[in-house]
Amino acid sequence: MIDVDHYTVSPADSDVSSVSPVAEPAALPVAAQSVGGTRAALLGRVAALMVGLLIFVVSLELLKKGAGSYGRQVVGFLHVGGPAASLGLGWLLAYLFLSGSPVAAVAVSLFAAGTLSSVQTFTMITGSRLGAALIVLITGAVYAARVRQNTDGLAVGVLAMITTAVIYLPALAIGSWLLGSGLLGELHVSASAPLGSLLDWLIDPLVGALSSRLPPWGLLVAGGAALLLAFNLMDRVLPAMSGGHGLFRHLDRISQRPMAMFALGAVVTGLTLSVSVSISVLVPLAARGLLRRERVVPYIMGANITTFIDTLVAALLVGGPAAFTIVLVEMVSVAALSLLVLLFAYAPFERGLLRLQERILSDGRALSVFIGVLVIAPLALLLWR
Repeated sequence: MIDVDHYTVSPADSDVSSVSPVAEPAALPVAAQSVGGTRAALLGRVAALMVGLLIFVVSLELLKKGAGSYGRQVVGFLHVGGPAASLGLGWLLAYLFLSGSPVAAVAVSLFAAGTLSSVQTFTMITGSRLGAALIVLITGAVYAARVRQNTDGLAVGVLAMITTAVIYLPALAIGSWLLGSGLLGELHVSASAPLGSLLDWLIDPLVGALSSRLPPWGLLVAGGAALLLAFNLMDRVLPAMSGGHGLFRHLDRISQRPMAMFALGAVVTGLTLSVSVSISVLVPLAARGLLRRERVVPYIMGANITTFIDTLVAALLVGGPAAFTIVLVEMVSVAALSLLVLLFAYAPFERGLLRLQERILSDGRALSVFIGVLVIAPLALLLWR
């Protein structure tokens, strides 16, 4: 006698060989539990990644706050001569602040006070962008020190420095000509409030609370500890691979198209209003193999354009239309040169940057020379008379 609760009989043949078992009811809940467990694990990894990125951003802000306190003390002791000296001053102060935005704001304030001419203000803002990528280089160096055999993170920092210099220095000549020609004139625009990024509401209260309780050196120590904590957390969450898959499949596809990476860098920096955050986040991605380091060049180029958004608003509020025009000329010059390179000469441009980057990282002596140039160049410009 056949138990109909567990077997079915084929209508074509009632032989025992045609009897087939019915799936056990208990098998379905097991499969559902497996899928649910996979989803829970994925959500856990995403949540841990978000926490790691949040700590990472906080660490950069703490480092900039601590360094900025010492940078403000230096400003009063420095006297600016001609445009070359103001270029060196902006470059050097960006090192001290570990950020370019506050230095650009200082330049605009000095222009509003009549201390700097329009050309000096323009060159000081350019210098602030040349030095802003130092935080990316430091971040890459910290990562490389943790993982001795992996220099991809450090390579991103080197690429950020040389890409910025190769674009901004020729743009300096273009912008100086535009300012002297008066083609843009003085734009009549207005603004009523400073511009804030999407991260401000979340990051500023925490960083502000720590800043009120810790001395500058304490902020630097806390920032360094938070940076190491963020790297440890992201290392556990991010998979090690060549060519993204899963959550990073789209990033791998986008990175193969220079214009798409250019747009991505512009958008991310426009949302965060911090080129140091938007580029530094590439360090762990490159080090884990989720993003090939040779594909970050257009991203850096895009990030170096929209980083001026907050400076545009600050210039308008502090220095009026004249200051706004200076910053706009800077932005237009960099954007025009970047687009020309991307559209007509990107392949040789990228090859040249990668060869230079590889030469710098080829041995300790070359890296030391590179760091020496980064230190000596702004000092030499500052002392130019």
